[in-house]
Amino acid sequence: MSGSETAIVGFGIMLFLMVLRIPVALAMLVVGAGGYAYLAGVMPLLNLIKTTPYYLFGNYTLSVIPLFILMGAFAERAGMSDALFKAANAFVGHRRGGIAMATIAACTVFGAICGSSVATTATMARAALPAFRRYNYSDTLATGTVAVGGTLGILIPPSVILVVYAIATEQNIAKLFMAALVPGLLASLFYLGAIRWTVLRRHDAGPAAPRIGRGDRLWALAAVWPIMFVAVLVVGGIYGGVFTPTEGAAVGAAATLVVGLLQRRLGWGEIRQALVQTAEISAMIFLILLGAEFFNSFLGLSQLPTAAARWITDIGLPPLGVLAALLAFYILLGAVMDELAMILLTLPVFFPIVSALDFGLTGDETGIWFGILVLVVVGIGLTAPPVGLNVFVVSAIARDVPITRIYRGALPFIATDLVRLALLVAFPAISLTLVRLLT
Repeated sequence: MSGSETAIVGFGIMLFLMVLRIPVALAMLVVGAGGYAYLAGVMPLLNLIKTTPYYLFGNYTLSVIPLFILMGAFAERAGMSDALFKAANAFVGHRRGGIAMATIAACTVFGAICGSSVATTATMARAALPAFRRYNYSDTLATGTVAVGGTLGILIPPSVILVVYAIATEQNIAKLFMAALVPGLLASLFYLGAIRWTVLRRHDAGPAAPRIGRGDRLWALAAVWPIMFVAVLVVGGIYGGVFTPTEGAAVGAAATLVVGLLQRRLGWGEIRQALVQTAEISAMIFLILLGAEFFNSFLGLSQLPTAAARWITDIGLPPLGVLAALLAFYILLGAVMDELAMILLTLPVFFPIVSALDFGLTGDETGIWFGILVLVVVGIGLTAPPVGLNVFVVSAIARDVPITRIYRGALPFIATDLVRLALLVAFPAISLTLVRLLT
């Protein structure tokens, strides 16, 4: 078999292993190592095994991942999501659909201190679902709002997924964070519009809660100023060039810990739980990165990415047509596969294709723009049937709500995601203007 044929067979074997519930990292590692040995021999594989883990995990940039995860874990254990939800609810909860809008607003701010979609979904579900039920919100609107609100955890920088993308494609992490801000805020606005449309169409879906007095509003607002301080410190410091993303992650984790200690919400038990959670999630991500590194070495040796890029170019489709096809494939793949594995598996093939196309942008701008588009389609995959991970997280907390109703509640939000994706494709400046202004 040729190298490209071997790579295609390797993809099939790996997907088959995943269907058998083999861990993604192990499936990529085994197939990558086996394919590399088949194409290059056993001794080159042993040399790869000897050097790759050391150089991969010795990469200073990778330290940003556990630090951002730790910051989110401290924020979760310190109950910062509860304070954010109560503050947002104090200002908009008296409107029809106001509790749902407060959930989106809280997720937006919490996303600035937690780069994980699953963590944002789980913490906001515990904070918001009791209020939804207290005021008789429909199950579809309540659970759908929490599920899609959780995706803001990766859309609003800092984002662990963006860090992984930056490492895989050798892009600048700070520039990716800058590019993600406007699309992330746009997602929040679109989600608020979807909630408004839902309650206008069904008046009983989101009843208005009692208006909260001015004094209680001020107290609720005062409770979140430390959280806002941490978010502005981290994101503003990175954007302003005060520190690198890795330094920003360290500062954010330390600041979140200090805030939790001063507010007496973090004890030794909570700190230990946060450290254990960080270690577990980081180990999972690092193992996937290792498996992807071996699989990508196999793909590079097979020349499949180069052949695919040449084939796509020779077809003669316009660049936007090729991009639309790739994004559609991402959406389909995201509905059945873990987002991290999906990105690491497809980028070695897709990124060279996109880089070879002419969108009227520089090479760096194309890489950054494509990263934001990938981030958006990953967010769609987190809530789209049949495997939307955020939906399963909400279902595990709201056990009395059928999962089909959660998916139904997410559909209006997914529709706005598709509109936003089309706007980002048609107008790259939405993602790139802030990068151009600040660099």
